[in-house]
Amino acid sequence: MGLKFNNNKTILEDLLKKDNHNDDPTYQTIEYQDYVVDLSDNKIKSKNLGEKFASINSFFLDYLKEYHIPSSFLKLENKTHLRYLNHNKYPFSVRILNIIDKRTSRIFHKKEFENLPLPLFELHYGIGKDTLISESHLISFDLCNVEDYKIINRICSKINAVMKSFFERRNSLLAEVSCHFGKLEDKIYLVDDFTPASLKVIPLNKDNHYIDPYKFGTSSEIKHYTDHLFNLMST
Repeated sequence: MGLKFNNNKTILEDLLKKDNHNDDPTYQTIEYQDYVVDLSDNKIKSKNLGEKFASINSFFLDYLKEYHIPSSFLKLENKTHLRYLNHNKYPFSVRILNIIDKRTSRIFHKKEFENLPLPLFELHYGIGKDTLISESHLISFDLCNVEDYKIINRICSKINAVMKSFFERRNSLLAEVSCHFGKLEDKIYLVDDFTPASLKVIPLNKDNHYIDPYKFGTSSEIKHYTDHLFNLMST
């Protein structure tokens, strides 16, 4: 059993976050839930999961701000709610890969999970199995203009460099991360996402307790991997 925890669905749907609009139109609040959904649309619950998702996400969004990466994140309102500047979210995500995934390994006849010398940036749109699109799609369907995409691409390069370094110092490899962006008053912001739905981290020295972030599908496995990320950000 697998999870809808991948680039085929938006992070918003993956984590079943609730977008709670405030009376103040300047802000929006996102609530993280204590469950995820498997491929059969069954809820897999784990105590305090939403609290940990919110904590991990807020930590990395704040951490990236220290490196002058623009983020619409403002603060952790409470244990499960994050506050953001209100923004218009782009309807696509950028999947950053530092290893060869299954699809790429089949196309180029390379070994899966082999390290890449340079990161791959994939664009994904919509829901389902076939979500991979190109820059031309963005322009042709007016999803994003050329200049905005160039800025998003530069931000992604910086995010990857900062995040890779963070995990390398903790004896781990950033295999992939998916990023979402929004725009407010002509400025582009990072708006998501550094939770287990997006963040795939692999220990450099695997042991018997290793949880494959691509294959977990039980409450215990989700909890284990989420706790692993939580512990990494605390070291």
